[in-house]
Amino acid sequence: MFRPTLLGALFLSTGTLTASSAGPERALPAQQVFGFALAMSGDQLFVGEPTSAKSPSGVVHIYRRGATGWTAGADLTLSGLPADAAFGFALAAEGPTLMVGMRGDSLRGGVHLFARGAAGAWTENGALPASPSARAQFGRAIALSGDWAFVGAPGQDGTGAVHVFRRTAGKWAAAGMLSAEGLMAGDGFGQALSVDGDRIAATAPGHDASKGMVFVFRRGADGTWAQEAAVAGRRVPPTSRLGESVVLSGTSLYAGAPNANGFAGMVVGFTRSAGNEWSESTTLTPFEAGSNRFGISVAKVGDEIWIGAPFSDAREGRIYRAMMNADGDLTGMVKLGSDSLSVGAGFGEVMLVQGNSAVIGMPRDAGSKGTVIFLAKNAQGNWRTSGMVYPAANEMAKVTGGEVRCGSNDKAGVYECGNTSLLSFMPVSAIGGGRSSQLNDNWGWTDPQSGREYALVGRNDGTSFVDITDPVNPKYLGDLPLTKGANPNVWRDIKTYKNHAYIVADGAGPHGMQVFDLTRLRTVKTPQTFTEDAHYDKIGSAHNIVINEESGFAYAVGVSGAGETCGGGLHMIDIRQPESPTFAGCFADPATGRSGTGYSHDAQCVMYRGPDAKYKGHEVCIGSNETAISIADVTDKKAPKALASASYPAVGYAHQGWLTDDQRYFYLGDELDEGAGQPKTRTMIWDLADLEDPVLAKQWFGTTVATDHNMYVKGNRLYQSNYQAGLRILDISDPTTPREVGYLDTTPDGTTNQMSGNWSNYPYFKSGTIIVTSVGEGLFLVRDRTQAVP
Repeated sequence: MFRPTLLGALFLSTGTLTASSAGPERALPAQQVFGFALAMSGDQLFVGEPTSAKSPSGVVHIYRRGATGWTAGADLTLSGLPADAAFGFALAAEGPTLMVGMRGDSLRGGVHLFARGAAGAWTENGALPASPSARAQFGRAIALSGDWAFVGAPGQDGTGAVHVFRRTAGKWAAAGMLSAEGLMAGDGFGQALSVDGDRIAATAPGHDASKGMVFVFRRGADGTWAQEAAVAGRRVPPTSRLGESVVLSGTSLYAGAPNANGFAGMVVGFTRSAGNEWSESTTLTPFEAGSNRFGISVAKVGDEIWIGAPFSDAREGRIYRAMMNADGDLTGMVKLGSDSLSVGAGFGEVMLVQGNSAVIGMPRDAGSKGTVIFLAKNAQGNWRTSGMVYPAANEMAKVTGGEVRCGSNDKAGVYECGNTSLLSFMPVSAIGGGRSSQLNDNWGWTDPQSGREYALVGRNDGTSFVDITDPVNPKYLGDLPLTKGANPNVWRDIKTYKNHAYIVADGAGPHGMQVFDLTRLRTVKTPQTFTEDAHYDKIGSAHNIVINEESGFAYAVGVSGAGETCGGGLHMIDIRQPESPTFAGCFADPATGRSGTGYSHDAQCVMYRGPDAKYKGHEVCIGSNETAISIADVTDKKAPKALASASYPAVGYAHQGWLTDDQRYFYLGDELDEGAGQPKTRTMIWDLADLEDPVLAKQWFGTTVATDHNMYVKGNRLYQSNYQAGLRILDISDPTTPREVGYLDTTPDGTTNQMSGNWSNYPYFKSGTIIVTSVGEGLFLVRDRTQAVP
């Protein structure tokens, strides 16, 4: 998977009684994101889950507060919505009225109304009367106060807008729009809203090179709303996005700027004078360095200002409690957390506070499944965790006990297929994964002593080992946790050499390279938690590990964070003594990669036997280097030599590739091109007859729109893992004219170009069993029925 430089998703919470999540350029992930928006009315809490396993178009969950805590009630859904409607994207509630925002088709948005009956049940009550234009994002933020409702549409007309509605005799009608002075394209006016009595604050975080601005409007005696002030912090740097969050309370206003100072974040406070003039009164910043995203949410809690910093503390997240005196001056600031937060939880991303109760939404938690935590204030004035809720797991059913052939309906069970069969399927939980676990890369090992076959399966939080000798009855053997002190991460990679597994992880902090003696699996009877046998600490994080089993050298690529990074290129490691790895040298071709350092995302290194006589017997590496392929002679680790680099049309991200068995052709996948205009899965076919002059022989297009990921060659077959299209099998008997001859789709819910589904495969077992890992689903064991079964 492509590793972005910065996470682009932003979240927003507004007000003390309602909270909504949103952000510029934000696309909801494929996961559940429970807790994306929150609202409360009396003893009832509403939790938005705009992408849900229960209902793809979105769900609003209802919880009721009783003497013993919060209990789940009914769920609200709407029939007839498209799968990407994102119902529950924003929420606002007051008394018997609930408003639910959704993304809608073409990002138009929409706001649906619900009313509480005498018996306490909530029923649909129409929608706000509006006809938003495409990309208006009507309903991105909602504020409700008595018979007035305000709806942000930050994409409308390029500048953004805030619609005003008024309820008369039980019916809502449009009552105009807030008119802000000096709006420009990209301002995102209406991104966040906070209403207090006869005033409302509406933000425009994209204003003035994304410094951001907050507009305050006041209702006149005739019921019309007019701009009272436009405020921006004096010390807010460009791109800070002041106004991603806002809270208005009495004569005070606080606005969050989570992008300020390299994503450390800041909050600016403003005060209203007796003459209704607004002026800056305070600037709050986190007391710890790093990308905290301080200010992504903000709330007024008594004499305190609560500020969400979801990336603080290794992305567990914290809430900063800033104590203010009567003059609005800061008197102290402490951090508030919760029990048992996991890395990546994002505590404080969304928050809602009412009296002595607080509700914290963590939509990133558990791999973006989402969690909501309840806090309560005790008699001593301390806030303590009082509960937690999250949606039930929605795993696919385990499949074992017998081979499931691809039927006449082109399905093996619930999985679409062609010329394949499903030997078995193990959901993530069946191979050592917890609620937050997701799968990524995999590799295989065959015990040379017994011939038994094993799947080595990467998870975001460790490595699973599965005995697949009987492929219809696989047996989970245990887990190797990630390195102590490292962070759970999306990317993990595993390769093998001389009965040892070598494991790296990207975005994991001080992970290094784990070394595990696979012969220990021979005696396992019940699942175990393993420890590593050796550790290589000359690197921190690494995107991938490449091993040439013939030479006995490993190549860590995409190294970052610590140690010798080699510019992100080849960090060469001598592993001929498997449990005593030693640094051997660096190679990077600065003519490739986005950073100009020769960053390599993946590579294949071989003892060369191909058609170029000049390099026969040399050790050659072909790197997939973001912008191009890179070919290097690494025979002499002290003096590696760049042979060539070559790019191709419409580069998105040169991700990974593999040589044909005769080493003449190299198949390359581009991970980002399908999302940038390529109509179908695209594979570049390179002719490497001359290693110093690679030629793009052909661009081949597949049968689906899916994004391609990892691919491997075995004989005359190319096995491609194409995310939401699953495993695709290509006949490459004619290397430049592939034909798709088989497939098994691991995600039954359709195919898009999103990065979820089949991550990787391993087709090299003598038995013919193919390992297939699917990110949120689990481990599939597949048989290729286009060839003779061993």
